[in-house]
Amino acid sequence: MTDQHITIFATLIALIIGVTLHEAAHGYVARLFGDRTAEQYGRLTLNPIAHADLFGTLILPAIMFFSGSPLVFGYAKPVPVNENNLHPNRLGKFCVSFAGIAMNILLAIVAGLLTHINPTGETFGNDVLVALMRINLVLATFNLLPILPLDGGRMINTLLPRHLADVHSKSEPYGMLVILGLLLLPTLLQPLGIDFNPLMMIFGPIYNILASFVLFFIVW
Repeated sequence: MTDQHITIFATLIALIIGVTLHEAAHGYVARLFGDRTAEQYGRLTLNPIAHADLFGTLILPAIMFFSGSPLVFGYAKPVPVNENNLHPNRLGKFCVSFAGIAMNILLAIVAGLLTHINPTGETFGNDVLVALMRINLVLATFNLLPILPLDGGRMINTLLPRHLADVHSKSEPYGMLVILGLLLLPTLLQPLGIDFNPLMMIFGPIYNILASFVLFFIVW
């Protein structure tokens, strides 16, 4: 098995773990605040098959990996949540939104701590742990972007006054188009000799802050 094959398998395993536990965390926290919708739809589970999305979990990460993108991430099917069942409502919505991000940060910390078991790093297990740290930091950072329907956008929406939250909510149908545009913009500008990557200008500082936070717990 070549180094590239090892990297691919390690990244795939890390991504499946990251997106599965991210979505499960949303469901468990929603139940904690009184909503059992995820449980009723069979999504309150750690089975990755229940959460996997063909494009978001497999195809998109593969495209990003083989295209040499500096970012490799993916997503799973969103866990269904009936926000009307959450009590207290505003706190519940914020915590449900933050739960997935918190899970990714926790996974990065746990993976980092486990690398101390074999600090030489010459095993496939260590490759998976390193990929788990990297992927979960990317997932946490990506979901903190203040764009609906990402978790960061939902968290901001719960903090806004009602009239501003209603206006902000209207941007959700266009959110993924905005994200896709931000991802493609550097590639489109490159033939023109323009080096401009607004997504990384936002993403980079957030990633560095989260990475420093995780390293605080795992560097002995």
